[in-house]
Amino acid sequence: MSYTKVIPGLVRANSDNIKRICLSQVRFRSTVASKQRKEVEGGKEEQQLVECSVVKAVQADLISQTKNNTDAQTRKIAIDFDNTHEAYKSKDNIELLRSLLVFKLCTFDFLVDKNKELMDLSKKVFGKRLFERLMKMTFYGQFVAGEDHNSIKPLIHKNQAFGVGSVLDYSVEEDLTQEEAEKKEMDMCLCVDHREKKYKAHRQFGDRRGGVVSARTYFYADEAKCDAQMETFLNCIKASGGASVDGFSAVKMTALGRPQFLLQFSEVLVKWRRFFNLLAAQQGKSGIDALEQKLELEQLKESLTKLGVGNKDDIENWFTGEKLGSSGTIDLLDWNSLINDRTSISNLLVIPNVETGQLEPLLRKFTVEEEKQMKRMLQRVDVLAKHAVDNGVRLMVDAEQTYFQPAISRLTLEMQRIFNREKPIIFNTYQCYLKEAYDNVSVDVELSRREGWYFGAKLVRGAYMYQERSRAEEIGYEDPINPDYEATNRMYHKCLEFVLEEIDHNRKANVMVASHNEDTVKFTLGKMNEMGLCPTEKKVYFGQLLGMCDQISFPLGQAGFPVYKYIPYGPVNEVIPYLSRRALENRGFMKGSQRERSLLWKELKRRLLNGQILYKPVY
Repeated sequence: MSYTKVIPGLVRANSDNIKRICLSQVRFRSTVASKQRKEVEGGKEEQQLVECSVVKAVQADLISQTKNNTDAQTRKIAIDFDNTHEAYKSKDNIELLRSLLVFKLCTFDFLVDKNKELMDLSKKVFGKRLFERLMKMTFYGQFVAGEDHNSIKPLIHKNQAFGVGSVLDYSVEEDLTQEEAEKKEMDMCLCVDHREKKYKAHRQFGDRRGGVVSARTYFYADEAKCDAQMETFLNCIKASGGASVDGFSAVKMTALGRPQFLLQFSEVLVKWRRFFNLLAAQQGKSGIDALEQKLELEQLKESLTKLGVGNKDDIENWFTGEKLGSSGTIDLLDWNSLINDRTSISNLLVIPNVETGQLEPLLRKFTVEEEKQMKRMLQRVDVLAKHAVDNGVRLMVDAEQTYFQPAISRLTLEMQRIFNREKPIIFNTYQCYLKEAYDNVSVDVELSRREGWYFGAKLVRGAYMYQERSRAEEIGYEDPINPDYEATNRMYHKCLEFVLEEIDHNRKANVMVASHNEDTVKFTLGKMNEMGLCPTEKKVYFGQLLGMCDQISFPLGQAGFPVYKYIPYGPVNEVIPYLSRRALENRGFMKGSQRERSLLWKELKRRLLNGQILYKPVY
């Protein structure tokens, strides 16, 4: 079975819902995109609350709303991230002290570096029961909401009362040794000589947890384990629907099937895009933004014929779609459509190998067993999406390593095409530390615009930087990461501004600003103010991890912005790997800034001076 039929192969195997996940045949057609607001019945789309203005954060009252003398409709909202009274009003004094203790402990290198060993030792010394109690008083209580669906409800409801929603994440993962992780990874990924080295499993990087401080990692065992992990996600979606309104639930693709399929499919997608870039360079159109690369159709046909990619008749047939190439040019979205259905004309489609200069087949065959595993993975994805719709929950697909991510993004996009027709249900995650982040965001936004579905994105800086850099250097391929933190910040803001402009032009785009960076939040508020985007429209969301940056989350929530805490939960002993990563992440975070601790001390002192020794939140 060829990669052209990766998703269509699923069509013949299962239900109508699975059919809709196929990489369809008529989707990347139009080469002209309108950036104007769509017309609705009775005239142009109403610009909801267009007069609302969000001003940049200022040092004033937490929320001040004033009338403009020249326009009574103009409302300005000013947020003060230094107002500790409002930022921590949901926390009692014990919680403030716990935060101070945990954040201080995270600044000691020895404790952080040896946190896993120290937790294991504590468990042996104190016994399971006392150890769990100590963890709930410290790290577990700070970063984890509870052990099960019922125990997390009080925290979810309290946060809701203060304007903060939830993204539920069942954070249990296997506690494997490095050797066990490497063995599982190598067993699930066949070593195939024709594959590019980036898309092969390498034992020295078989433990995908290495250098990762803020993301869960799943290792393939068998199909039954994948079914069990799907059930866990289903329970999480159900819990989110039952515990909150307009909640989110997070899923990872590597939990739902054999990662071998993601490796293979990613390689196909990357090679196909690389071929487009090669052809663009031949027409003198390299080095520009992806969507600006428009290839002259006749020149393209001539180039493909000279390269021996196919015979003249086949190449002519590839570009005879209803609108494909009708403008005389082919852009990246048009090109991507060819891998869906046009290549079924010739399963022997070949492309030049950039390294060797030789022609080689783009598409390989699946074995019978690989085909079955691929179909099961896609079935699980479809089940989760349907369950999210039924429970009124948005589904957030986490980003993963770059050798998996092209396939993950493509499968997520297919879900968006199906389930985001009426409102944003499926959100893809974009890692802005990647050099190609802007191209990825802009191409997907353009596709949603052409096809008329709701674009949903979560923007993060990224969780795999150290691992990605080390792997690229040691194995020998280009480092996919931006050169420094400042470049990543610029990329984040560039991607964010692009999506905000799309929201301004077309209210069908949605974005979650998932960041602990206060400057990024202020940048977002400033852009919303310039564009007249109101928090009440719920097009721009904010997200932070539970136990971190409350001085950002709660002022935003109380000012009416859609803001969410990423809520991990699970039994104490089974979330230790998650807690270990939180300690590692907070080490860098807390060393780099004393701000959060100073604000916590400021609020604690204020309460003591005002006689609020036994302060309890009221909600």
